[in-house]
Amino acid sequence: MSFAPLANDSFLRACRRLATPHTPVWLMRQAGRYLEEYRATRARAGSFMGLATNTDFATEVTLQPLQRYALDAAILFSDILTVPDAMGLGLSFEAGEGPKFARPLRSEQDVAALRVPDMAKLRYVFDAVTSIRRALAGRVPLIGFSGSPWTLACYMVEGAGSDDYRLVKSMLYARPDLMHRILATNADAVAAYLNEQIRAGAQAVMIFDSWGGVLADGAFQEFSLAYTARVLKQLVREHEGETIPRIVFTKGGGPWLAQMKALDCDVLGVDWTVNLRAARSLVGDSHALQGNLDPMVLFADGPAIEEQARRVLEDFGAPHTGPGTGPSHIFNLGHGISQFTPAEHVKVLVDAVHAHSRRMRGTSA
Repeated sequence: MSFAPLANDSFLRACRRLATPHTPVWLMRQAGRYLEEYRATRARAGSFMGLATNTDFATEVTLQPLQRYALDAAILFSDILTVPDAMGLGLSFEAGEGPKFARPLRSEQDVAALRVPDMAKLRYVFDAVTSIRRALAGRVPLIGFSGSPWTLACYMVEGAGSDDYRLVKSMLYARPDLMHRILATNADAVAAYLNEQIRAGAQAVMIFDSWGGVLADGAFQEFSLAYTARVLKQLVREHEGETIPRIVFTKGGGPWLAQMKALDCDVLGVDWTVNLRAARSLVGDSHALQGNLDPMVLFADGPAIEEQARRVLEDFGAPHTGPGTGPSHIFNLGHGISQFTPAEHVKVLVDAVHAHSRRMRGTSA
């Protein structure tokens, strides 16, 4: 498969701990409801799944934030629940209520029937990856993604989002054998899913362990971290002569960063509760770090946004310059951007990150 050469590879270089002229920046959920053009496209699609399963629409909304902001990476527009939907759980999105599964995993029979899905059922995702990569025309790299095995299991057992994770945690403690069966199947499915995204054109992949932080110490290592590691072991390391960086983000994962250092990935993402300098002292420079501005900062005024962007950059410390590998930072939010964020504030943030990180390196625009 032939694609245009990259004009801006700063994100991939940072993933590989190579020097960059500025700190690259992209935002979790950067294509979303805070953009009026996204809302217009979603209205044309008729529903969220109508948007996510249509190659043209998915391509259109992935590129929308890049038309507004000087972001250094695009991320596939999709949903983390496509994999369990392909497993036959019956995904739907109700207005104002979020995702729901018609057939959640509640019994031993449900779990026994669970299988890694035929990847052909997810062809619409892989077609979107290829379409987006072509539409980018080498402007910036494309990130593919999946939910982590544990995060998927939360939705698959609860049947929807949850405030207390009562059902999934009840299964975890009362029938750990069933939970391990779900997680093993999820891990193998996620690995196959990400590998197909890579073959379709994704230049980096990210595992969102969105609910790892709800677990107790000990349970996190057994039921989340171990299965994220199982995914990473199966991922394609190189495609068409290019290495494929692997990113892991665990919301609430700060207490376990020293253990996450053992993960076979290139980048560790951290949420806004973690100080980047402290994260570096725990992880060392074996991994690039990604994060970690509080998304609520984007509701402040321009000078406050600029000040907080500088604080995050300076918390990480002096960037690597020169040959070889060294400490590397990818600027991001500590979680997804809020749908109520003023769109013009995002430009203030992106421009501030680029400007201040260049000053830190002594480089010019």
